[in-house]
Amino acid sequence: MKALAVIPARGGSKRIPRKNVREFRGKPIIAWSIQAALSSGLFETVMVSTDDSEIAETARAWGAETPFLRSAENSNDHAGLIDVLGEVVEAMEGSGRRFDAICCLLATAPLVTVERLRQGRAMLVEQGHDSVFPVLAYGAPIQRALRRAATGETQMIDPSAYAKRSQDLEPAYHDAGQFYWLTAQACLERRPILAGRAGSFAVGEMEAQDIDSEDDWRLCELKHALRSELA
Repeated sequence: MKALAVIPARGGSKRIPRKNVREFRGKPIIAWSIQAALSSGLFETVMVSTDDSEIAETARAWGAETPFLRSAENSNDHAGLIDVLGEVVEAMEGSGRRFDAICCLLATAPLVTVERLRQGRAMLVEQGHDSVFPVLAYGAPIQRALRRAATGETQMIDPSAYAKRSQDLEPAYHDAGQFYWLTAQACLERRPILAGRAGSFAVGEMEAQDIDSEDDWRLCELKHALRSELA
């Protein structure tokens, strides 16, 4: 199976400016994703989809391809990942480069491992999913979620769960925000990544960290450093 790794990296990050090339434990954060993809041996090509010349230059310096810049249509705040991937697959096929599977690996996923990338690929191939991605369990039952007003008044969103034991409530999960394996056909048809025949596998809290704030960044660095010390 011919696979393509696509690392999407827009230049216009709002919450953490220039976060895709910001230094993370000694190298640009995008370099960790590039190196994981390259060292996995899973991909015919590892490329970065970007609208930004600095990101493109950084990507090439760490071994990724940047065969074209992203279109303006898919460079704004409202562009979806599946649209970006569809654009990439169409452009690649237009240049005579065809792939069976696509792995969308996020630029801010320095905790990603080769083993998890391989696990996702195996699920995609062996179980016939349209997409496969890692998930994290919520730290507390979401059925006990609270609604809090500006005045401080607090109520349960679902009062029917008040008397239920935590162990009797169904576990819930959220996207770990690391990578998504998809079939090339799913990308071309713009099928929603988290819908349809989607598959997932659970990872632990020390394996992933969404990075949307400075606190998230520091927490991710701490997890990364601890993992390095324990390796």
